[in-house]
Amino acid sequence: MHVEEKQQKVNNAKKADKKQRRCLAIIKSDCEVSPSDDPTTYLAILNVGLSNGLTEECLLQAAAATGGKVTQVVMLPGKSYCFLVCATVEDSERIYLAMHSISTIGQQGAVAYLSYVKELPALAGKSEWDRPLPGGLLVIPEFVSEEEESTLLKVIAEDGRTAEGSGTLKHRNVKHFGFEFLYGTNNVDPSKPLKQSIPSACDILWPRLENTASTWDWSTPDQLTVNEYEPGHGIPPHVDTHSAFLDPILSLSLQSDVVMDFRRGEEHVQVRLPRRSLLIMSGEARYDWTHGIRPKHIDVVPSGSGGLTTQCRGKRTSLTFRRLRRGACNCSYPTLCDTRLTKVPQELTASLAAQAVSLEQQNVHAVYDKIADHFSETRHTPWPQVAEFLDSFDPQSLVLDVGCGNGKYLGCNPQLLAIGCDRAQGLLAVGRRKGQNVFRCDCLSVPVRSSSIDGCISIAVIHHLATTERRLAALQEMARVLRPGGSALVYVWAKDQRKNDKKSAYLRQNKAVNKERTTEQQQRQRQQQELEQQLPNNTPLPVHTNRTEFQQQDVLVPWKTKDEQRTTYLRYYHVFEEQELEHLVSQLPEVKLIKSYYDQGNHCVIFEKISNVSL
Repeated sequence: MHVEEKQQKVNNAKKADKKQRRCLAIIKSDCEVSPSDDPTTYLAILNVGLSNGLTEECLLQAAAATGGKVTQVVMLPGKSYCFLVCATVEDSERIYLAMHSISTIGQQGAVAYLSYVKELPALAGKSEWDRPLPGGLLVIPEFVSEEEESTLLKVIAEDGRTAEGSGTLKHRNVKHFGFEFLYGTNNVDPSKPLKQSIPSACDILWPRLENTASTWDWSTPDQLTVNEYEPGHGIPPHVDTHSAFLDPILSLSLQSDVVMDFRRGEEHVQVRLPRRSLLIMSGEARYDWTHGIRPKHIDVVPSGSGGLTTQCRGKRTSLTFRRLRRGACNCSYPTLCDTRLTKVPQELTASLAAQAVSLEQQNVHAVYDKIADHFSETRHTPWPQVAEFLDSFDPQSLVLDVGCGNGKYLGCNPQLLAIGCDRAQGLLAVGRRKGQNVFRCDCLSVPVRSSSIDGCISIAVIHHLATTERRLAALQEMARVLRPGGSALVYVWAKDQRKNDKKSAYLRQNKAVNKERTTEQQQRQRQQQELEQQLPNNTPLPVHTNRTEFQQQDVLVPWKTKDEQRTTYLRYYHVFEEQELEHLVSQLPEVKLIKSYYDQGNHCVIFEKISNVSL
């Protein structure tokens, strides 16, 4: 038995050493922190941090139990490791010997591994919480007492049972008073007031805002939305429709704290909303920033010592108060203003319809002919889910790639009979040099016999077509050439380049994240001025700033060549809203939608041909 215990200790030591070395390699790669063979005042907790739920309080408590003194805790957002700064080397040794491979402060009692390190990461001391709040945003803590909170919750629960428009939205209960807030459009119908007005119990709130409200558009609200959130639930980033509601928007948080994210382009500010606090979004914060709550069970928040810690969410009830505008918005923030944007699309749609062919010729076909070689160099690795679709066909199946570019997908599955077509001569030349079967045509008129193709792909093509009718026609042409039972995969660029709060690869390639609020706007204005001479006559298309969020659907995206001239060309894109591609497919009676999904900044559909349409 003694021998077995000794061997177990040896095995445990080897396991700890292996784990320690692997974690140290990750930390060194992440933040260039070097391990130290000799004791130092710096300790790294290698496998436990904010990302797996460690709190600063828990870590300090474990360290204090060893008798060692800690002067600083460094916890980094999104990391599964953290650091301690000890008062002396002796304190550091005491903590190390007592906790390394012993302390169970990890998730579900996992053992923690420690190491001495030579320095702290360069990110130490820098926090997202140090960023200034958006203009016009105010959080008033303890706006209501615990007794008032209890009263409000009770009244909402009682009145909400009979409130019109109340129900369940995804995973949360929603109640409306005054007017129903219409999710999806973030709007209301002023002609349909609800019988149940805002409960009188809320009247205690307004006298407390008399001084603050002197510059507002309203003094009392006429619309209330109550949301009940369970831990792990959130709301996607959005802005309350400008023309629907006056300034400001108020939100009272009850029962639990939560962290709300505010975004404007690449700017991101986190705001902690304590229990019983009132959030006021006015001016810039109300009109020019989106707000949302990430679906999480644990938030990373500032600690009492000035560092970061974690906080578990509880059930939270929010009361959002608004006042209907009943007219057009006249704000000075046009980017997200529906009043401004509805005027531009009407003009834009008419212009695009009239100039679709010339726009595509000048800002799609001609551009790709000029940048073919450079573009081809950047398009060499097949996307995994496209390759998976191609692998799903039987050997010797005939597959057509509409808009094949340099033909990178034509050799994906060598057991297929793959052919490709494209408008760009330069890209087709690349394919021909590889010995691929390619030919030139327009995606709106493919010279292939009807019902002759087993499978079809169109990757990043139809978003270059300038009207809805032309985009639908391209899908109809793919459906025409498919045999019954054949299937097609279509990818288009998405307007929303984030999914579940994760940036697409396109956004992640932006190394120069805006350091000042005005940077993106200034860059956009400069780029617009420099490139506006390339715009087709009378086409009010905005020039998109590369590697940033899309603000409009119809845009010109720059491509800068890598030669000495560094010439910039503008490519036309229509970036798709969620469900827009599925809606187009639903208009094809001869096909059925098999699958739709989001893949790295693209909306994607797979559809199958079920019959031939009689003409």
